[in-house]
Amino acid sequence: MTNNETYIDALTHPIFEYIKKVAGELNIETYLIGGFVRDYILKRNVAMDIDIVVVGNGIDFAKAVAKSLPNKPNVQAFKTYGTAMLRFDNMEIEFVGARQESYTRESRNPIVKPGSLIDDQNRRDFTINAMAISLNPETYGNLIDPFNGFQAIEDKVIITPLDPNITYSDDPLRML
Repeated sequence: MTNNETYIDALTHPIFEYIKKVAGELNIETYLIGGFVRDYILKRNVAMDIDIVVVGNGIDFAKAVAKSLPNKPNVQAFKTYGTAMLRFDNMEIEFVGARQESYTRESRNPIVKPGSLIDDQNRRDFTINAMAISLNPETYGNLIDPFNGFQAIEDKVIITPLDPNITYSDDPLRML
């Protein structure tokens, strides 16, 4: 679900224009997700660390973004987790490929497969951390909020995107 709000004013840092440009050139879906979005909506100072979810290979996309930046920063790849991080203008930008996870009772290690944006949002801890802002040229700045995280902020409640029994059995530390 997408509300009709646009959050282009949250995307004033130059890194977002670079990401949008590369997303358009490579025709890859990209989204700003998590704490930055939540804190912006709460009118808090947004963190200097940014989480980008890519519907595709996050490491390859991070390398493409780094090549487009004026200072050509190094990309730190964490192949085990399918993530990459680069530093630009005092910011840490982490890129991860959208994924879906499933757990078995015998293991706390998830079975991970590539997925869509909604698959990635499903695995988030709380609805307020599952909200995303599009960095795609055609929908740039649109809020994607399938679990009504915006309403949860207004209501001052913490809700899991999925049934709490699923969310907490996947990762019991989330209860704390």
